[in-house]
Amino acid sequence: MASAQIFVERTLALIKPDAIDKAEEIEDLILRSGFTILQKRTLQLSPEQCSDFYADQYGKPFFPSLTIFMSSGPIMALALARHQAIATWKALMGPVNSNTARETHPESLRARYGTSDLRNAVHGSETFSAAERELKFMFPGSLIEPIPMGEAAEDYLIRYVNPTLLTGLTELCKTKPSDPFTWLAGWLMKNNPNKPQISDGDSMMTNDFALN
Repeated sequence: MASAQIFVERTLALIKPDAIDKAEEIEDLILRSGFTILQKRTLQLSPEQCSDFYADQYGKPFFPSLTIFMSSGPIMALALARHQAIATWKALMGPVNSNTARETHPESLRARYGTSDLRNAVHGSETFSAAERELKFMFPGSLIEPIPMGEAAEDYLIRYVNPTLLTGLTELCKTKPSDPFTWLAGWLMKNNPNKPQISDGDSMMTNDFALN
């Protein structure tokens, strides 16, 4: 009987304007919770971009306050990965209302860093479909499909990783650089189809700040 396949999920995490000064602490907690940070960028969205991002909340009483708050300062967007990333990140965040979080989940991020249901420090995708949409919004062109682990990883490597590595090694042999390890690392970074580079001049963002 074949063992069950285990997949790495991706989810979006946002560190909101009220907690951006605690970004380093929050990143540390994220990593200690078993996540890998695949991509990261610090940016500031316009009210219009916030309205697009939170389009599913349109029409709710708090919607205007939400867009004003989320566009009031820089935020940090992180693409996170691990098994059951969506559920694990939601658990790490805690309840939406920070006051409730302090009562019921005092170790959660919203209990530690949030002050209300609006200023609650962090955001996370609710579902896989929401994660797909939100990751594409913040990191256009990113690979969203789950990555297999365990026995399924061998097939994944054969199909998707080995061809790229073989091409890189072939180019290495042709080029014969003085430092083959550094050359190959640079080639893989430039030619990895699963991690497209993001331009600082991305037209969808109003401002891009230097990454920490």
